[in-house]
Amino acid sequence: MTWAPLLLADSSPSLRLLVLRDLLNRPESDKEVKELKDLQKTDPLIKRFLALQDKDGGFRVGEAGGAALGRIRITAQALMGLGYFGLGPEHPDIKRAAEFIFSQQQKDGSFPLSFQGAVLDGGRFFDIKYHAIPVQTALPLLGLAWAGFATDPRAEAAYEWLLKEELAEGGWPSGRHEDRYIFAAGYRRLAHSKFGCRTNTTAAVSSLALHPNRRNSEPARRGLDKLLAHEHRQAHTLGFEVARIVGTEQVRGGFTYFKRYDVAQMLDLSWRIGASLEDPRVADNVEFVKELQGPYGLWEYQRFPEVSRWITFDILRSLSRLDQEIDWFSLEPRTPFQPYPKKRPRY
Repeated sequence: MTWAPLLLADSSPSLRLLVLRDLLNRPESDKEVKELKDLQKTDPLIKRFLALQDKDGGFRVGEAGGAALGRIRITAQALMGLGYFGLGPEHPDIKRAAEFIFSQQQKDGSFPLSFQGAVLDGGRFFDIKYHAIPVQTALPLLGLAWAGFATDPRAEAAYEWLLKEELAEGGWPSGRHEDRYIFAAGYRRLAHSKFGCRTNTTAAVSSLALHPNRRNSEPARRGLDKLLAHEHRQAHTLGFEVARIVGTEQVRGGFTYFKRYDVAQMLDLSWRIGASLEDPRVADNVEFVKELQGPYGLWEYQRFPEVSRWITFDILRSLSRLDQEIDWFSLEPRTPFQPYPKKRPRY
């Protein structure tokens, strides 16, 4: 048995639609594709998301957590899921959610910081103040981009703000106090970068990857190059980002939002931005993923088996779109990544 009948037997019409369109290459004019688009109105996954929308277009927290994140982040997270399911700007509820996020946008194109002070990973407050943290804008922008608003002029202003925060060598910092960068904690330190932060860089690169024109830009490529240099492959994190987007995994964290290094997410970013199988890091990611594929063609997600078909679809889409002939090259040395470099003994 192959993956096709298993995925097409799923109860979600949204997943069946994505499989037909993105894996089996059915055109929009296909009779079954049209039928599944109509059936999306009854999809329990979509109805569960929309049940949490308030009258002003914003979303409130649901079963997946995130109460401490603020309504901008919660609404952006909902747009990620709804956009992933295939809903776009033509849907009235999607448009209302996007307008809610845009209504919170600041004059410089950014979105407000969601907390005051320097909240480090232990939850303690220090006197240092963050004046800018890339995720404050990258995550709302990621929700807007998933929902089809990447080229909206207001979203373009947010992209421009984000690009101004890029480090000279590529990637994005943990944040800055006035004009001084703040170091990232070791576990999310960006490989081959003094101030680079993996969470902020992943958020920024992910938002760029969903823009039809910026996806192949130099900032997107430099950021992905830094992320691929991390080379930290763990089976239990494979597919975590998809599980979170579809509303299964809990949504939490600011600096820790992309704490887990998800190889499935890196494959998705690789094909969207234009990385090639000629890059040995991409090829190794593909080999790692293929070794974890089950006997029936599925990738099992142990924590929540019900999301395994979604993760399988996502991985298969990435594998089918990676191309060896894409114009891509890496500038990053291939060295083992150490989150906390060993200190020399004093004596």
